[in-house]
Amino acid sequence: MVTETRTPHALTARHGTAARRIAESAGATDGAALPTDQFPAWLAGRRRAHRFHVERIPFARLQGWSFQESTGNLVHDSGRFFSVEGLHVTVRSTGQEWHQPIIRQAEVGILGILVKEFDGVLHCLMQAKMEPGNPNLLQLSPTVQATRSNYTQAHRGAAVKYLGHFVGPGRGRVLADSLQSEHGSWFFRKRNRNMIVEAVGDVPADDDFCWLTFGQLARLLRHDNVVNMDARTVLACAPVDTPDGADDRALHSDLDLLSWFTDVRARHDVHATRVPLAGLPGWIRTDRAVEHEQGRFFDVVALAVQAGNREVTGWTQPLFAPRGPGVVAFLSRRIEGRTHVLAHARVEGGFLDTVELGPTVQYTPGNYADAAPADRPRHLDTVLTADPARIRYEALHSEEGGRFLNAVSRYLIIEAPDDMPSDPGDDYRWVTPGQLSSLVRHGHYLNVQGRTLLACLHALDVGGDD
Repeated sequence: MVTETRTPHALTARHGTAARRIAESAGATDGAALPTDQFPAWLAGRRRAHRFHVERIPFARLQGWSFQESTGNLVHDSGRFFSVEGLHVTVRSTGQEWHQPIIRQAEVGILGILVKEFDGVLHCLMQAKMEPGNPNLLQLSPTVQATRSNYTQAHRGAAVKYLGHFVGPGRGRVLADSLQSEHGSWFFRKRNRNMIVEAVGDVPADDDFCWLTFGQLARLLRHDNVVNMDARTVLACAPVDTPDGADDRALHSDLDLLSWFTDVRARHDVHATRVPLAGLPGWIRTDRAVEHEQGRFFDVVALAVQAGNREVTGWTQPLFAPRGPGVVAFLSRRIEGRTHVLAHARVEGGFLDTVELGPTVQYTPGNYADAAPADRPRHLDTVLTADPARIRYEALHSEEGGRFLNAVSRYLIIEAPDDMPSDPGDDYRWVTPGQLSSLVRHGHYLNVQGRTLLACLHALDVGGDD
């Protein structure tokens, strides 16, 4: 199937056959290739099959990385991979200003899931991939999860498996393909190509790969730290089979939603300037970390890694380590018989276009432990004190384990309280999951945390209990 290239104003456009086939796969909660009850043993076997070791080290033990004398930026000797620099952000529309370290990785990576029919049902080829920042190291990743440095073998490691299905003349039939942002609070204008491609011909599964239906993946999304961030964002980009006219009862029409979002982007005058890491106001450097003087937000740290199943089996690298667990949540509500979630138009310093839609709440509560009630983020306390009976979805998910150390957030979908004010705030809108799925076909509308929750919303539609 050829990827559609309509403008984002055609939000109600449907994906036809591909979406229906994916919907059928989402309804298949057992697989023809790997039965669901055998998956835990398979994943445990992949953990036993390889040696993994991660050690926190001082910066002096980094190999191939150093702090530039002129700027203090943390860079790789090759000039490839990524760098840790400083960022100065001012939001003139609100008077906000801050400085922070930021990861600059200009190259566009590929996050791709290969799909193929078994017994008439689409299955996804998923990889058991070790990432040093994951709390449990090994999680399910897309078929291909590689930066340009990886797949051009700048590290002189092994070739990226299955890459040819996503690039070059021999690639398969494209079902989804869009450029999406990564964490705007930690990356400077980072983008990855999110792809779902249907294989042509036979595709043997390597030992570290398995075929799972979309329904099996939906089940696994209910478990803590099983499906990694890169897989979640690709799953969110899957075309959705929404019946014609299903969003006619949305609180805001597609055109009104886009007009509001454009207005928010125009209102927020955001200036993000890269500056030297050395002397960054509010931040200090020790032999083991770059950290905030108040002990908040996150640290820049260094790791030594051994991983038997990676393209390179041993290396050192810097990572960002948040100072506490996060909370990421959509408040939901039935409006005119349709599920709506409350999206927040968020300013993040690293976004390419100043603002993207995100969850209702996306914060690290520890950063606001001493804040006065008026200074606490809107809707945060509603989420933190939610009645457990109103929680429709809850799981712990870690963020990008290749760049962030133990960056775990509690992801939630919560029915909004009955006494919640009807006006959610100028930078918030009630939207349907279908509207979000239409927007995510295009880049820079829905942030990476919002895409995880969109994948989780899809998972709620899969029946049955584990």
